[in-house]
Order: sequence, then structure tokens, then C-alpha cells
Amino acid sequence: MDLGKALEPLGFPLLDVTRERVGLNAATLRTDLGDLELALTGGRIDDAIALLGAIGTTHLLDDLHFGDPLRDWLAKRREPIEARLQALVHSALASLDARDDRAMRARLLAAWSARAPSVSTIAAAPIFSDSKTRIAVLPFQALGSPVGNDYFADGMVDELITALGQVPQLLIAGRTSSFHFRNSDLVPAHIATQLGVTHLIEGSVQRQGEQVRIHAHLIAGETGFELWAQRFDGTLNDVFALQERVAQAITAAISSALGITMQPPRATGMTQSKQAYDLYLQGRSLCLRIFGAGVLDSAIALFERALALDPEFAECWVALAEAHQLVAMYIQCLDREAESLRMAECARKAIALSPTLGYPYALLGLHQWTRKDVVGALDHAFKAYQLKPGNPNVALRLGSFLIYCGRTRDAAPYVKASVDQDPVDPRKYAPLWAMHMGQGDLDAARAAAQRIVDLGFPAIHLAISSASLGEHDLAVDQYQSAKALMNTVIKPPVGTGTMTTVAMDAYWLMAAKGVCSGREGDRKTYWQMLDFMYATLPVKSDHAITGPAIFTGYAELAFKAIGDHGSLATMLPFLSLWADIEPVRQVWQDPGFIPFAQKIGMAAAWDKYGWPDLLPPPGNRV
Repeated sequence: MDLGKALEPLGFPLLDVTRERVGLNAATLRTDLGDLELALTGGRIDDAIALLGAIGTTHLLDDLHFGDPLRDWLAKRREPIEARLQALVHSALASLDARDDRAMRARLLAAWSARAPSVSTIAAAPIFSDSKTRIAVLPFQALGSPVGNDYFADGMVDELITALGQVPQLLIAGRTSSFHFRNSDLVPAHIATQLGVTHLIEGSVQRQGEQVRIHAHLIAGETGFELWAQRFDGTLNDVFALQERVAQAITAAISSALGITMQPPRATGMTQSKQAYDLYLQGRSLCLRIFGAGVLDSAIALFERALALDPEFAECWVALAEAHQLVAMYIQCLDREAESLRMAECARKAIALSPTLGYPYALLGLHQWTRKDVVGALDHAFKAYQLKPGNPNVALRLGSFLIYCGRTRDAAPYVKASVDQDPVDPRKYAPLWAMHMGQGDLDAARAAAQRIVDLGFPAIHLAISSASLGEHDLAVDQYQSAKALMNTVIKPPVGTGTMTTVAMDAYWLMAAKGVCSGREGDRKTYWQMLDFMYATLPVKSDHAITGPAIFTGYAELAFKAIGDHGSLATMLPFLSLWADIEPVRQVWQDPGFIPFAQKIGMAAAWDKYGWPDLLPPPGNRV
């Protein structure tokens, strides 16, 4: 304190003194960590590379010797420090990607890789590379099967995607995007262009009793010419070995066509029970539809029958966990907490049986979020990505969690990688929209929202984008158009009955004006409706309440509905929380936001993974 008093008249305020604490003023001190963070945030990549080289793999802040208490405190802070630094490196890599500065990107990546072994628990961000051969496995024809009974062929394709995804030189398009082109009339070259791939795999599956016959074809995406074809015969007794043979033959054909050596993939035998496997495939087929009367209930029943036959069927436990997640997030459900708890139980079963699966960790992360353990949610999401970086759903979950916490720049590589790998899945574009909104790129956000609409999902994100660009009348029309998807993609609030056409038209017009007109009076009128719904609906955190509360800047209601009654259903509206537009800003700029963030566990995640991009530094934190 004597030194602080001596230096203060010279313009060096060494100490930060409040009634609660005395601390060193970081702005007056130079450290290796501070210099490196300033270089990265300031875009001085050459300086950052030099600093990384000088620091090497040693501990950051290693020369601050002020006694045992500081040493112990630093030891506990190492991992959050490294996590924050890695996030800055990944943001810099993403910026270099956007500028197409490959040389500088490679230098920064090499400098960071030299340090990366000292970071034990944080997964690396996805690296976009043109060196990988991009392939899509299209749905196989189910020959001889009744119409709509092609679940076995779909299951073969699923396992083929999984097996080929093990090959480091290959990047496999996501299942949702590939299956979008089932029975498509488009020529192969057009499909390849839409999926962003260089090669397509087509084929057929014929099942007669115990016998299985598979035809597979490798197609050049640019020309549509067939490069290779082969027939494979097997039985249900060796179906996993058959899948492995097909995957290895396709890998060999690609290796030959490209003149490179690839490690042949191996398929894992999921279960010894043919009946359990058949039930699992039927349930998977139903789960992919999501919407439809009793679809998910039927899928859950099929998975449970399969697990009764083989309780050690790890992949089936994952599928059952995901089915409960879909019920809790998308379907009218009075007890979302029970569904989330069941999801977590199934995910833990899967992990106990097969710790390297990856995706069940992401599902556990969702459950941790509902338990107000946001740090645990992110930890699980990073673990999932560490195990399965090639799974677009895992990458998307991690990116979404980071967006929920306001770490939009950190989320960008994961969200972009997910969309890049699965470009025809509308659910991938909502986080992409949120990412652009958080970064203030309204035109890019509108393009992502338009893609959501083009792929058959509601125009709500598009309407908010139009309103943010000042096109309020258009936005109101776009928002109202979403009512056409009521009772299908959009579910009515839990506990409500069927609305008449007149009532539905009036409700959607009020909602559209409240969200998109830009007029304060329309917002306040809609708030009265939201207050009534909150008071009367049995599920206080229903998306019909939480989403509009965020869209319209109704901070008080958002804090009550999410803070007191959070559930998996609130995850979808949470994507919009960090949009850098009015009136959404009113939520995260509200004086009650920091206490709300502390209450739901978000502030604890900021301590470990970094402060939100849009908030001022945490000196004013409650």
C-alpha cells in the first residue's frame, strides 16, 4: 500500500481498493498472459505467435511469487485461464478463416499446438481443412420391403456413416442432410453441390428372412459418374461384420480413386440379439420424425423392449436418452423434469457400458443445465466433443451451450463446423442465426433464418431479423406465417385446448405485432397476454412464454419463467438471449440480469469459460 501511494501521483494506480477488497490493478502490470491476451484480442497475430513460442508449455503467470496463498489460488485457476486463452486462440483462428489467411492461420495453429499438450481437459475447436475428402451416404433403397418399412436399410446407412466417420481423411455429411434427399429426383451432381461433398455413396439393401444383400456404389459428385460398385452378401447373424466389410470396401475404393492410403474402419458389434437390434432400428426410424401423434412414445416403447432383451446395448441406451430429450424439448409434456431425469439416467447407463460414445455426454450436459449447473453442462459438452469431434450434433451442442452463455465468438467454430457438415438440417441454422445476431451481423443472420424457412421450419427467426433491419411490416407478416405450422413443428402451450381459427388468428396477430412492429404499445399489449399465460398455464417455462419474453425485452417475466421454472424447453428460446438488437438487449442490460445469471449457474460458467462478449468487464458485477 505504501508503494501504491508512492506511484499514484506519477499516474500508476497500482492498487484497486474497495470497501470489500484490495487487489492489484491489472492495467498497470505486465504479465505473459496479459500480453498474449491483448495480442490476440487486438488482432496482432505475429506478436501472439512470438509470445506463444516464448511461453512454450510452461505455466502462465509462473513468475508471480507472493507467497503460498497466491500460489495455491493460481493452481486452482490454471484450467479456467487455459480455457479462456484457448477461446481467444480459436476466435483468432476463426477470424483468419474468414479472411482466408491460410498461411497466418497455419502459423498460429502450429504455435498453439506446441502448447496444447499442457491443456488436459479442453477440446480443440474444429479445424476446417480442404485436405479431407467430403462424402455423403445417401439413403439406401429397401428392396422387397413394404413401403415405409425401410428402417433396416436406414440402420445400415447409419452404421456406415458412423464407420466411415472413423477415417481421419474423410468428412462425412450428417445423417439429416443426407436423408433429406431420400427418393430425390435431383441428379447426383446437384445433390453433391447442395451437400458440399465430392463423392456420394448410393446403394440398396435386400433382406429375405435371415439373408441380407447390399449393393453399394461410389459416385463422383462433380460428374455423377459411377467410380466403383460391389455386392455384399451376409446374414443377420453377422450383420455387423457385413457392415464393416462394406465400409472397408468403400474406403479402399476411395483410396484407390484418390491415390491415398486410408486406415480401414471397423464397425462395432452393438448387440448379440438380432431381435433387440431390429427393435432398436425401428425406434431410431420413429425418433427421426419427432412430430406426429404418439411417434416418440412408440419409439420409447421399442427401445425399452430392446433393452429388456439386452440390457448391455449401449447404443440403445443413448437412443432412449435422446428420445426422452425430444419429448421434454419439443412435445407437450407436463413433467419435463421427469423426462430430463430419465434422459440423464439413460445417458449414464450408456457411458458406463461404453465410455467413448461421446454423444451421451452432450445429453448429460443438457440435464446439468436444467439443474442450474452450467459449468457441468459445458464440461460435459467439451468432453463429448473431445471424444467425437466429427459428430455434427456434438459440435452443435457445444456451440449452442457457448451461445447460451454469451460466448458467441467461441461458439462460432463449432456451429460453423456443424452446419458445414450437415447443411440441410434446419435445426442447425437456429444456432447459426443466434451466432450472427450476437455478433451484430444482421444480414448473415437473415440469410441463416431464410435457410430455416426454406427447409420447412417456422419463419420466427426470419421475422425477428427483418424487424431488426427496420422492415417491421414485412416482419409482422413473416411472424404470422408461422401459425401455418401449428400442431406440427410448433406445439401449442402445454395445458391448452384446441383454438378456433378466429382465436388463433387474433393471437398470432397480437404476437406478431408485439414482437415485430417496433411499437411500444403493441409490446405492452402482448406483455399482458404473456402475464395471463404465465398466471394460468400449468408449465410456467413453456416456450410460448419464455421465447416471446426474450424477443420483446420483457426481462422481469423472462427471469421468473426461466429462473424459477427452467426446463429443457427453455433451451430453444435461450438461443435468442444474446441477440445484439432492441428490444432483446433490454433483457441482458437489465439490472436484474446478473443476479439472474448467478441464480441459474450461468455466472459460474463465466468464471471458468470467460465473460460474455456483449457485457462490459465484470468490475460492476453483483
